[in-house]
Amino acid sequence: MKKSLFATIVAVTAFLLPIAGYAQTTSIPAPRIKKGPAIIGIFNNRQSTSNYDSCPLSKQDLADLLWCAMGKNRDDGKLTAPTASNKQEVRLFVFDAEGVSEYLPQSHELKQVAKGDNRDLVAGHQDFVKTAPVSLVIVADMDKFGGTEPRQLTMATVDVGIVCENISVAAAGLGLASRPRGTMDSEGIRKLLDLNENQIPIMNNVVGYPAKK
Repeated sequence: MKKSLFATIVAVTAFLLPIAGYAQTTSIPAPRIKKGPAIIGIFNNRQSTSNYDSCPLSKQDLADLLWCAMGKNRDDGKLTAPTASNKQEVRLFVFDAEGVSEYLPQSHELKQVAKGDNRDLVAGHQDFVKTAPVSLVIVADMDKFGGTEPRQLTMATVDVGIVCENISVAAAGLGLASRPRGTMDSEGIRKLLDLNENQIPIMNNVVGYPAKK
């Protein structure tokens, strides 16, 4: 019995030793925050905030932000944000105090789709959202994707996440404050924007100038 137990322990130990070897850590250089490429400093500045200045975004800052989010950056019509099979199923809507507009990446224009301040639909139960001048609502248009099978929905959600991260990083680079969110009145937004059941609001990103200290 003892010999059998000993043999078992030896066998298990022999099996685990190679695995334990993979648990070792190796030091790597620290990120070059101060003297490295500018993008590293931008990522160092990226953070989510709930405090915003009430000043509206300038047209230039908004234009730069939207282009970084999912603007056309090549003559063949492809965008700054990749999408699965280049479906370009992501739609981006700008909510501000004046109304709601859709960003059209191919022409780099804004098309108004609703009037009035509807930021409360994006805020949900978080009132700080209404203190920011802009909320960007990101919609997955599954009609453009060609279906709503689970794999297609997964990839479309990933594409939305890429656009949302582009917004967060671009905001940090432009000196803006931002906060990515999933909370919103999705049904209210769908009704306001006249979206069908296959056009799904998935995320939003609140953007403004940092609150003055």
